[in-house]
Amino acid sequence: MHDGGLELALVFLLAAVIAVPVFRRFGLGAVLGYLAAGVALGPHGIGVIRNADRVLTASEIGVVMMLFVIGLELSPARLRVMRKPVFGAGGAQVLLSGLALAVAAMLGATLLGDATLSNTFDWKAALVAGLGLALSSTAVGLQLLSERKALASEHGRLAFAILLFQDLAAIPLLAAIPLLGHARVQGSEPIGLAVLKAVVAIAVVVLGGRIVLRHLFRIVARTRMPEVFTGAALLTVLGAAWVMQLAGLSAGLGAFLAGVLLADSEYRHELESQIDPFKGLLLGLFFMAVGMSIDVQRVLAEPLLIAAIVLAFMTIKFALLVAVGLGPGGAGRREALQLAAVLALGGEFAFVVFGEAVKAGLFDNALRDRLVAAVGVSMALTPLLVISVSRLLAAHPVAKPKRAFDAIPDGHPQVLIAGFGRFGQIVARMLAAHRTPFIAIENDIEQVDFSRRFGNLIYYGDPAKPDLLRSAGAAGVKVFVIAIDNQDDNLRTVEAIRRLYPDATVFARARDRRHAWDLMDLGAKVMRETFHSSLKLGEQVLVELGVPADTARQHAQRFHEHDERLLKAQYEVRDDEDALKQTVQDARRELEDLFSADAGEGVLGEIVADKPAREDAASQA
Repeated sequence: MHDGGLELALVFLLAAVIAVPVFRRFGLGAVLGYLAAGVALGPHGIGVIRNADRVLTASEIGVVMMLFVIGLELSPARLRVMRKPVFGAGGAQVLLSGLALAVAAMLGATLLGDATLSNTFDWKAALVAGLGLALSSTAVGLQLLSERKALASEHGRLAFAILLFQDLAAIPLLAAIPLLGHARVQGSEPIGLAVLKAVVAIAVVVLGGRIVLRHLFRIVARTRMPEVFTGAALLTVLGAAWVMQLAGLSAGLGAFLAGVLLADSEYRHELESQIDPFKGLLLGLFFMAVGMSIDVQRVLAEPLLIAAIVLAFMTIKFALLVAVGLGPGGAGRREALQLAAVLALGGEFAFVVFGEAVKAGLFDNALRDRLVAAVGVSMALTPLLVISVSRLLAAHPVAKPKRAFDAIPDGHPQVLIAGFGRFGQIVARMLAAHRTPFIAIENDIEQVDFSRRFGNLIYYGDPAKPDLLRSAGAAGVKVFVIAIDNQDDNLRTVEAIRRLYPDATVFARARDRRHAWDLMDLGAKVMRETFHSSLKLGEQVLVELGVPADTARQHAQRFHEHDERLLKAQYEVRDDEDALKQTVQDARRELEDLFSADAGEGVLGEIVADKPAREDAASQA
């Protein structure tokens, strides 16, 4: 097959659609599915794709975007809250595992006595290999925890903290690999100059990002053109990556820094929702390209070596993770074992690290293939390891209660307010006074800029977008408040929320009765925007005209109850024009009778007036 663009796209999409669901069905994870598809399609498989290097180079954009999204998640405030488990347990795990695996790699190279390996494998290569294998798969680990509903457990929270630090640790590791490789490249520039270029590039990205990025997105947001915002997001990611690449550093470092600079901005969730679809597809393509680059014949020729690598690094990581869980992590023995089972595998970043090591001359292709194959096998074995540990612990239950885990605030809001105009702001002020955490999403950039000046937690974006809702933590929200003025946008947002979160409680602002009926069709609880304020004003007008305050309040309450009944009655016949007209006439007569009764007039008034006389007669009888 020719490596044409259309043919390649069709092959990749077909492979992803077939392989990933199959592997996920058996609990092996999407990453392994992509790798297997790449192996099958690559030059060492059935040969559909002959030039794997070209695909690998193009697909690295997916890794760049993944690092950008990670940067968006790592605001300084979040790191401060989680600093103890992240930097304590996470730092200990990466440092201990990296050094132990590096020593094991050096000992293994010595024991093998392979002349080729000895000539290329020194302490620098061993250190990179050890640190690369010390990183665990965020995608596989979190998916396993989610499937077993263990994300909120003690070992689940600790695993997330360690994975968070690993994501941070991968950044300097990627940046250091080209510098470590300079000693190997003949005729390369002095390392001092390389360090200077790296510092200048980082300064350009950081300072330029702080000065330029927010102004850029503010201007783009005012255009109200989604495709322009998408283009600006891609420009930011790829531009920062290009600056770093010019300095000889990893392109992913630039994307990560750009993400961190925007982590506290009002555009964070919108950016994540724009980048996420590209990231998912390109990252899948990257894993497939890694699979294509694996020399299957070499792996099949060395099955014992691959098995030894997998057994060695998973055993070392498992033991050290248990120690970290018991020590810096403060977990119990059972929780530490479950933590080790989830994180003993290799990770996605290892593919990136080993690829960068080949470019820098630290690894040769054969070594990279062996390590990549070992990481892939570890991903396949991890679900089985987790199941085995769970069954072992279930077979030996303990009578004493489990130690409680120190709660880490996750920052998830209880209320999501869509629309932050006058209506939404009043709701937000009441929630703030009650100290109830909430998040607001507004599609008007001018309103976002104004509101953020007063410290409101408000973000720019379209709240009807599923990706944006997920990014904003909508899955954990208890109540949605739809305060959007535009009726079409209002209905579209309610529809999206009801589709994604059918059990959620949704309060929606309604402009008029027909708008209210449309919202009721979607299962929303309706709040008519002018009804209550008009009712209160009518009550005050009656008081000003001399009506006693209690009587005016009763009139307002009766009108409120009457109109709510009328709204529901008309909802049942809203498509029948004649029936609607009849309900209006009936309602007017009913309301007149109610008010007449209050004044002692009309038929109801006579009935009310005669009631005390009838009660007296009955008592005398």
